[in-house]
Amino acid sequence: MSNPYNNLLTKHSLTPAARTASANGTGVDRAVSGSLFQDALIVISTGTVTDGTHTFEVQDSADNSTFAAVADAYLQGAEPAVTSSNDETVYEIGYLGDKRYVRVITTVASATTGGLYSAAVVLANPRVAPVVRS
Repeated sequence: MSNPYNNLLTKHSLTPAARTASANGTGVDRAVSGSLFQDALIVISTGTVTDGTHTFEVQDSADNSTFAAVADAYLQGAEPAVTSSNDETVYEIGYLGDKRYVRVITTVASATTGGLYSAAVVLANPRVAPVVRS
């Protein structure tokens, strides 16, 4: 049972899209299907960004309603600000907090045609394995 398929689960927070405006991702439940995941890795995948600055932020919540920015002390790696000069990259951020829900938001400034990207949360280290997939 100690293999990635049984112990990891990936959920979208920001679905793949071309964006010209700020967006709030969907909250990802770390207790999904009773697995009680202890760890999370945020994966931001960027395609072509033609203009603007797209600043990403990891947020967490106890109730999937009231979200707040995660303090830097609870993150591994940096939340990127993506422009046309650092696009087409995969960014990874470790989440060390203890809140049940995690999401990614993006704040967009000065975009006309925008950029293509997504953000996923890779849940890891479940207390109950194997992971249940639906």
